[in-house]
Amino acid sequence: MLDASNIASYRGANLVDSSGAKVGTIQEIYLDDYTGQPEWVLVNTGLFGTKSTFVPLQGAAPDDQNIRAQFTKDQIKNAPNLDADQHLSETEEQELWRYYGLDYDAVATDTTTTGVTGAVDTTTTTGVTGAVDTTTTGVTGDTGYDTSGPTTDDAMTLSEEQVRIGTVQREAGRARLRKYIVTEDVTQTVPVSREEVRLTREPITDANRDAAYAGPDLSEEEHEVVLHEEAVVVDKDVVATERVRLDTEMVTEQRTVTEQARREEVQLDQDGTTTVDRDARDGNPLT
Repeated sequence: MLDASNIASYRGANLVDSSGAKVGTIQEIYLDDYTGQPEWVLVNTGLFGTKSTFVPLQGAAPDDQNIRAQFTKDQIKNAPNLDADQHLSETEEQELWRYYGLDYDAVATDTTTTGVTGAVDTTTTTGVTGAVDTTTTGVTGDTGYDTSGPTTDDAMTLSEEQVRIGTVQREAGRARLRKYIVTEDVTQTVPVSREEVRLTREPITDANRDAAYAGPDLSEEEHEVVLHEEAVVVDKDVVATERVRLDTEMVTEQRTVTEQARREEVQLDQDGTTTVDRDARDGNPLT
């Protein structure tokens, strides 16, 4: 546990990480606005101490002449790089708490004391606090604050989520055009001719008498006739019949989208009576 009474003696000392490895040299020490307890140290890190980094003193403890933080060296060196002025704003503090994995509300201090977070000055101060010194007599500052801890002005900001609905192009599916072979029966009737033999008898006349007596008187002979017929021949040719392709067309439809949007509203608590705002934007402010 670090004591504010001798905290000035650690300026210029080394800050070591949770394993005892040196992180850098302590340049400044910042006190809490409300309790006056040490809350932050500004440490020179990087090559030749060219970078300044804020480190929470929550969980820190003396380590010989040094201060041992509860964070690792890499975690400290990768912290947000904030301007090392004489005051940390509420937004900057919240950013640092989130980075170090600490609960901002859990470390909020007593709201009965007001002040401005900063480094303690080397002279006795009655206003904004400055760099730490043993001559410091107190911590004073602005009077505006809220009950949750951080210093604010006299107004409360209300915010809301605004829904933006649009479209984005994405792949919905794929269509493929593929051809394949099918076999079917083709039936067609064609005329087929053939020769058949028939026996024809003709009488002997003056016209064929010479041919009739040209041979021997009596003999045994054979006479042959060749018969012909048409045979069915099937042949196939491959011919192109048509061309097909895949085209796309854009079809627009109306689709209803419902999304939840959060917003902040305000209620007035006064003397045990609560008045709920009925949304001043609709003409019904709190009265």
